Amino acid sequence: MKTRDVLAQRGVPFTERELVKQPLSADELRALAALRPPGEWFSWGSRRARAEGWQPDQLADADLIRLMSEDPTLIKRPLVRVGDRLIAGHDPARLDEAIGSR
Repeated sequence: MKTRDVLAQRGVPFTERELVKQPLSADELRALAALRPPGEWFSWGSRRARAEGWQPDQLADADLIRLMSEDPTLIKRPLVRVGDRLIAGHDPARLDEAIGSR
């Protein structure tokens, strides 16, 4: 089940954003980085990251934010913010925990 379906089924209001069509700005990414380190929601398995040979802990947070602001396909999706929690990728257990604590 998709994340948006889980949220809708549980009656959790949400705003959906197509990151390729409406990329996050560097400022928005920095705000998210205050919740969770960018390396945890950078898409290390993306085509570009693999082609470039980037590895976790190889790039500074500022570089990750710059890269994600320039290329939103480098952001692990779905990216869900619930209060002060940031969930990256399909993670039903973390989503359940975050929804339950709101």
